[in-house]
Amino acid sequence: MASTSTYLNFTRNTEEAFAFYKNAFRTEYKGDIMRFSSVPPQEGQPPLADADKNLIMHIMLPILGGHVLMGTDAPESMGFKLAFGNTMHLNLEPDTRAETDRLFKELSAGGKVDMELQEMFWGDYFGSCTDRFGVKWMFNCTEKK
Repeated sequence: MASTSTYLNFTRNTEEAFAFYKNAFRTEYKGDIMRFSSVPPQEGQPPLADADKNLIMHIMLPILGGHVLMGTDAPESMGFKLAFGNTMHLNLEPDTRAETDRLFKELSAGGKVDMELQEMFWGDYFGSCTDRFGVKWMFNCTEKK
């Protein structure tokens, strides 16, 4: 079956971020957590630094409605240059206002509330936040009061 997922890159804290999301969404990882230590040496590539061996190469976490968050560590020591920006949000549409409130509280903890949850002119309950890892989330619940 076709599907769409979101892939997040973190400098060195994918494990911490995904533990945070696992707690917020109350779900379990899908499959095993793959670490860079399991990658065989690549011809023409320098050996993996000891400090990078325990970093996460791939992780998957189901969140809402069959959507899966995936992630990896992408440290500068491996040639990556990350810059979180404001060009994307993960949009959540929980079934109930209670679940919307809970997820908003969980995901904004230690982060920044960009717009408090509130009734919007289009009739939905909406708000947004940036979590403590720099990931932007929007919440849109159609359940009426």
